[in-house]
Amino acid sequence: MSMNPAQPTTTLPPELLPLALYTMAALLLITVLLMAAWWLGAKKRGAVKEAPYESGVAPTGSARLAYPVPFYLVAIFFIVFDVEAAFIFTWAVAWDALGMAGLIHISFFIVVLMLGLVWLWRKGGLEWGPSAEGRRSAYKKS
Repeated sequence: MSMNPAQPTTTLPPELLPLALYTMAALLLITVLLMAAWWLGAKKRGAVKEAPYESGVAPTGSARLAYPVPFYLVAIFFIVFDVEAAFIFTWAVAWDALGMAGLIHISFFIVVLMLGLVWLWRKGGLEWGPSAEGRRSAYKKS
């Protein structure tokens, strides 16, 4: 039996068979669980059920609370230094394979981050309390 070379074959490569089976099983499981939750779940609506609820505490006041700027600064610093740590740890794992070029690149990376930190420090981005001028003027008044 000869195959026609113009006709493409539609068979799945054997390496992809486990992936296809896993994907189908995951989709089937998700579908079954969602349908079971919909079928078994209560379908009653009411004012109490529609009220917001978080951590067992009934909400009071407005949900639009202004967080102080230092909260965001801490979050940004965490992200910056977390990413920095990920890059440095990755470099440390492969430092022998990277050689002098890798050392130059990671040194440049660290220097740029340090310059950014120094700039932020000089601009007062790390001052979360009252400013130095505010403290000086408060002492002069008393």
